[in-house]
Amino acid sequence: MQKLKKTYKFAVKTALLSTLLLTFFLSVFLYALQVWTWWLFPFVLFFGFLSFVIIQYRVERFIYRRVKKIYDDLTLLESASLTKQPITTDMATLTKEIDKYAKDKKLEIETLKVREEYRKEYLGNVSHELKTPLFTVQGYILTLLDGAIDDKRIRKRYLNRASKGVERLIYIVKDLDMITKLEVGDLSLNKEFFDIIELIENVFELLEMKAARKKITLTFDADYPDPIFVYADKERIEQVITNLVVNSLKYGREKGTTEIGIENLIKNKVLVRVTDNGEGIAAEHLSRIFERFYRVDKSGSRKEGGSGLGLSIVKHIIEAHDEGIYIESEAEVGSEFSFSMEKAK
Repeated sequence: MQKLKKTYKFAVKTALLSTLLLTFFLSVFLYALQVWTWWLFPFVLFFGFLSFVIIQYRVERFIYRRVKKIYDDLTLLESASLTKQPITTDMATLTKEIDKYAKDKKLEIETLKVREEYRKEYLGNVSHELKTPLFTVQGYILTLLDGAIDDKRIRKRYLNRASKGVERLIYIVKDLDMITKLEVGDLSLNKEFFDIIELIENVFELLEMKAARKKITLTFDADYPDPIFVYADKERIEQVITNLVVNSLKYGREKGTTEIGIENLIKNKVLVRVTDNGEGIAAEHLSRIFERFYRVDKSGSRKEGGSGLGLSIVKHIIEAHDEGIYIESEAEVGSEFSFSMEKAK
């Protein structure tokens, strides 16, 4: 049997107390008059019932008005919900509801604050990334317009530098366009079967000169005499591996090593690991390393170039394949980025 509402208990007790007090005073009055009539007994019962109804109604209305005012004032519920559902008059239930909505609102506000901070940081990063090459190009062009264009040697050098600034702008815009398409699911994947070993060798050849400038060795972690076929978008996976290797070269130590390994996993999966013995990443940065424009070294990393979107693009491409990407790193020791892929059956 369900428990009575607290307002009912309050009304019953109040009505009973009122009835007992009425009976007591009536009895004293009649005793003093030495008169007693049995017809007064039903009247007392009727009075008790009527007291219960009036008290219950008044309490319900009293609480309802104040509860509704709380709902309206605190705006914890939408106005539509007040008409669809009856407002509780039970204080315990009301307390739970208010506590729940207050916690939800607090969480919502905290989430909005985090998003706002992320938005500000993102806009600041975009502004900085675009501003630097724009001002560089503008500076060279203005210098040429001020008269340096008449000097053939300076004109050619400045035009070449302005051209590099424009190329950097194009590079950033292309990466922004790609990551936007990846985030909204607008970039389709052309999956095919291909040899991941051959693809990695092509990436090594492409980045051989870049690695040579820092005397970093590009190598496999073991001999892979046989091809390993995977099923994915070959062009996108090549971009993933290229971005990860470029990142390892950017932060790698001179005369260091960047090696790639392929490990067989269960359920027709392989794990591609890109490991270096470079600067490494401190623990506090690991959770944000795949964010757009996030840089561990706010100053030094910019000298190495890049759009600041490489790792973010890597993450989105891998997730578009319904696969996972992972990172293990320790400052001054090195980093290992790894991602899973579907192996050809």
